[in-house]
Amino acid sequence: MDCDPQANATTGLGYTPENAGRNIYDVFMSTLEGFPETKVGDIIIKTGTGIDLAPSHLDLVGADPYLYRTEGRAGILKAALAGISDRYDYILVDTPPSMGQLVINGLVAADHIIVTLDSGSFALNGISTLATIFGDIKEDLGKEIRPDLAIISRWGEGGEHESKKPAGEEKTGLLSIIRNFLYKKAEPTPEEQKAVEEQNTEHERLLAMMVEVKRRFPAVYTVPYSPLVYEAQKRGLPISHFAPESSAGAAYKAIAEEVMKWN
Repeated sequence: MDCDPQANATTGLGYTPENAGRNIYDVFMSTLEGFPETKVGDIIIKTGTGIDLAPSHLDLVGADPYLYRTEGRAGILKAALAGISDRYDYILVDTPPSMGQLVINGLVAADHIIVTLDSGSFALNGISTLATIFGDIKEDLGKEIRPDLAIISRWGEGGEHESKKPAGEEKTGLLSIIRNFLYKKAEPTPEEQKAVEEQNTEHERLLAMMVEVKRRFPAVYTVPYSPLVYEAQKRGLPISHFAPESSAGAAYKAIAEEVMKWN
């Protein structure tokens, strides 16, 4: 269920929002007087990868102001899902990254919560914001929100290129070790020193971030940076179908196996 107006989950499964027909916007708006009734089952698309999709659209941005004026607004998605929940083993709800009624609806409807974080410098600020949202939901609706798992994407220091080592690279590495042993290594240039310092600073930042995330979540998974993720998105395929053996594909498979234990 793509409940994000950016519709990345929709395009990531090979569908252009403009061409997907009725979408989750119609489901939310059908709760208001004057809009035609639309159930979740009416908008589901069967994709070529075997994943059923309830698509999103940029129009969903306009739903949020209306929802604020709707009674029982926090439970709209939960009620909508009740009509299809017996069809599926798992229903994944993708919510937008910013606070609003769409996020609250996703949290209220969910049995389990997965929080996705970027490895950038501002990710920890987002965790603090989420904690505030969870507290507000408990205070207003009486529902305890406890995240089960955190995923940190683009994890690493320099990325990866998913390429195999060139033939003879091991020999070259051995020769370099011997050469460094026999000959005095030149003093690093100021640029090289700066690069090392920046690398050490980034390493310390990531280490501190991991400690903090592990303190707040019962389980934490990392997904390394991989250009294959973006290739998969461009082709409208999940990484599990496009490059399952890649480092990112293997990481997401491990996450999927963890989630499958919840049912």
